[in-house]
Amino acid sequence: MSYRYEITQAVVRQGIIAIIRTADTSSAVMAAVPLLDAGLTSLELPLTNPGALDAIRQLRADHPDAVIGAGSVLDEASAVAAVRAGAQFLVAPNLNTAVIQAGHRYGAAVLPGAGTVSEVVQALEAGADAVKVFPAPTPQWVKDVLAVLPYAPLVPTGGVAPADVPAWLEAGAVACGVGSALARTPIDEVTALLRA
Repeated sequence: MSYRYEITQAVVRQGIIAIIRTADTSSAVMAAVPLLDAGLTSLELPLTNPGALDAIRQLRADHPDAVIGAGSVLDEASAVAAVRAGAQFLVAPNLNTAVIQAGHRYGAAVLPGAGTVSEVVQALEAGADAVKVFPAPTPQWVKDVLAVLPYAPLVPTGGVAPADVPAWLEAGAVACGVGSALARTPIDEVTALLRA
């Protein structure tokens, strides 16, 4: 994958972006590896973890076929640091055009956050590759927004359980960010969901 559109396609291909929210490098890697082994291919490591950049480096080296991104990317400096650590995509809970510009400058896909229709439009106008809808409202909200913005690639995140993902995708979301609920889901259920 060398182009942003290819990265974006790979990020959303399975419909689930696993958010690995842990406290350090080793716990992030330990949480990520079973998911990768189960067949999940898209992981986000939030920069709220002080060891996230090292975890990104390690996971990119050990799992070259996975798509590894950084989350909670709030400013340009964090965006550049994440890309230099190997992040292929950047996710934020908010819209900061400097993050989009920095990510794009270095070839990373960027999924800024939005909570309203106006913010979704602003994110798209700023060049977002997809838009993280945070916190996730309801599948009906996604359906309603897509009725007026049918081209908006929406990624609901925050409070989405693995079992809820099919309903979000049916409503028109391109993928869902799934965090703590995924960590509590038995790995065999994750595998079954990916097969479905």
